[in-house]
Amino acid sequence: MDPGRFRQIFDAPGPFASVYFDDFGDDGDASLALDLNWDDLRGQLVDQGADESVTAEIEYAVKDLRSPVGRGGRAVVASSTGILFNECLLMPVFEPIVRVSDLPYIIPILEYGVGHSNYLLVVVDPAGALITSHVDANRLSEAVQGNGRRLVGAPAQRAAEPCPIADRVSELAHDTAYDAVFLVGDAEVRSDLLTALPQRVRALATSLPVSVRRGGYDFDEIQRAVDTTILRQRLSVMDNAAARFTAEVDRYSGLAVEGLGPVCLALNQGTIDVMIIGDIDNATVVSDESMKNVAPTAEQLSAQGTLPAKTLRADEALPLLAAAGGAFLVQTDERITPADGVGAMLRNGAPR
Repeated sequence: MDPGRFRQIFDAPGPFASVYFDDFGDDGDASLALDLNWDDLRGQLVDQGADESVTAEIEYAVKDLRSPVGRGGRAVVASSTGILFNECLLMPVFEPIVRVSDLPYIIPILEYGVGHSNYLLVVVDPAGALITSHVDANRLSEAVQGNGRRLVGAPAQRAAEPCPIADRVSELAHDTAYDAVFLVGDAEVRSDLLTALPQRVRALATSLPVSVRRGGYDFDEIQRAVDTTILRQRLSVMDNAAARFTAEVDRYSGLAVEGLGPVCLALNQGTIDVMIIGDIDNATVVSDESMKNVAPTAEQLSAQGTLPAKTLRADEALPLLAAAGGAFLVQTDERITPADGVGAMLRNGAPR
């Protein structure tokens, strides 16, 4: 996962409350279920000593900052400064997860997956397009009139007859940092639009094979197609990371390390490109006061010339420090089992 997704968390003061739960849509029965679910979440927050102001922020996010498009679960991270992370998860959270700690707990975000928070959805036909901008939990739609002809043709024809749909998509993509552009419509029209888009925008685009129904497009079906595409992309990232990590370990290249000691040392030296996170369990690490350096034990940290000050949960500290250092985060499964549940691929050779 891109570390930029957590940028609001990096400099926020603790303690933090991290909550993961099932969202239930927006009908009446679902609202009642959410109220009951919140009672359980609130009880766990109180039992773990969450400050009342943090609990109030979580309640506001759970009840009032809901996405207009329900998916499976939701992730909410808050501190006394407010809501730091509030996004839909691609998969349901069967058992609520609540943790109050000095650091945010972000591993479930990797485990259950989040969609693109910023993307464009373009539903197109020869007459025009409906373009919907998704930015965080907000959606804004606009209609763009087509020119009534094929979107593209010979190069001379394209120059003489600009495509207003492609122009508007390109303009929006230029003005906002969208992660993806999803295209829905007749296959020939989608192909034409892809050709008309500039290369930079085309590289973000994915065509979704959603068929039009008698009453028009089913936007719930479109959302499922978007989520399925993101899940496939996520699995591809996991496959590639597992293959690359295994290959580097097997050939002793020095470009992959595993275990708490080597990974902590690589973190301290800022050489991690991708952190591989498996089952870290209840392991802890020790850090200095500023949490800039970590090691599995106080003795190992002292040996590096750093004064030990804090004992932290490894499943909180390591992903957060890696993301803050610009490393991508990948949650793994049974494909690979790095020592101590954590490994890393490095920008340079193994740290010494």
